[in-house]
Amino acid sequence: MRVLHFYKTFLPDTTGGGEQVIRQLCLGGAAYGIESRVLTLSRKGGPSELEVDGIHVTRLPQSVEIASCPMTWRGMDVYRRLARWADVIHLHYPWPFGDLVALLGPRRPIVITYHSDVVAQQRLMPFYRPLKNRLFKRAFRVVATSPQYAMSSPVLQRWASKLEVVPLGIDPDSYPQPDPQRQAAWRARLGEGFFLFVGVFRHYKGLPFLLEAVKGTGLQVAMAGEGPLWNGIAEQVQGWPNVHLLGRISDEDKMALLSLCRGVVFPSHLRAEAFGVFLLEAAMLGKPMISCEIGTGSSYVNVDGETGMVIPPQDPLALRNAMQRLADDSALAEELGRGAARRFDELFRMTKVNAAYAEVYRAALKASA
Repeated sequence: MRVLHFYKTFLPDTTGGGEQVIRQLCLGGAAYGIESRVLTLSRKGGPSELEVDGIHVTRLPQSVEIASCPMTWRGMDVYRRLARWADVIHLHYPWPFGDLVALLGPRRPIVITYHSDVVAQQRLMPFYRPLKNRLFKRAFRVVATSPQYAMSSPVLQRWASKLEVVPLGIDPDSYPQPDPQRQAAWRARLGEGFFLFVGVFRHYKGLPFLLEAVKGTGLQVAMAGEGPLWNGIAEQVQGWPNVHLLGRISDEDKMALLSLCRGVVFPSHLRAEAFGVFLLEAAMLGKPMISCEIGTGSSYVNVDGETGMVIPPQDPLALRNAMQRLADDSALAEELGRGAARRFDELFRMTKVNAAYAEVYRAALKASA
């Protein structure tokens, strides 16, 4: 089977959870006879064709971005060529421009991974809804990433006849092992017992509440990533001794930091945060997690009292208390970390995810024959 993943961003330009999901699907799909390619947009320039971890990536130059929706005026011929190559088109929702291109391109079975409801651009939904409904009507299957999102999303409820739940996952073998030299370097810089956040600095990540939680305390937090909120946060925490902004980091550094931290913080407060791949990475390394109850997959990965703590969103005091509790009680942190590792092994290893998607692709091909 040949599968084309079509999404607005991908490695190496950006390193968010959506990019990691596509990477994992491409890498793991080979064991099930799936040849994967990625078509994406790029605003950083560089080659239009490249290999990323052995994945063939085609990049179209981004022309404009409107309401957080990147678009290109060129490349429809490239999409048509790759769509004709593919047996199945795998779209990653939401991305209205991608919906439009897929509907205008050659007819192929479409599988949609539903990463998130549209949250920030609700005022534009009356204009977008007809396009979205047409795409979902065309699609063979719509995949929710957690039972929580499947039950709580009005959009997914409408398309229940096409709905399937396949959690996200990751393959430990696709990550580097923590390197002793990197660990020593980070230990010298940050010590141990710090809390770690890794992600794109976006509006729904709840980072202002994290900063309010640790302001004026002895709680140490390291924040890695980049994004629209980076400059404002960097200005805000200038001179704070307990907040360490690390910028974009490699997987090698991420594994070293995860191995050293007391736990991870994931304060996302809006439903645009549908899952949280960083939580999977923390669970993979047996680290306790602190996340917010927003009715999405973050509470499927992190179960309160079993793998970490789940607190109300937009509540800096609750976040501070949870961090302080883990900082003060190493036995509790270790117990919750063991629970996180057990849950990861049971539910989120990528072999199970790839097997489920392989069945979805095969069913799509059979239905279109």
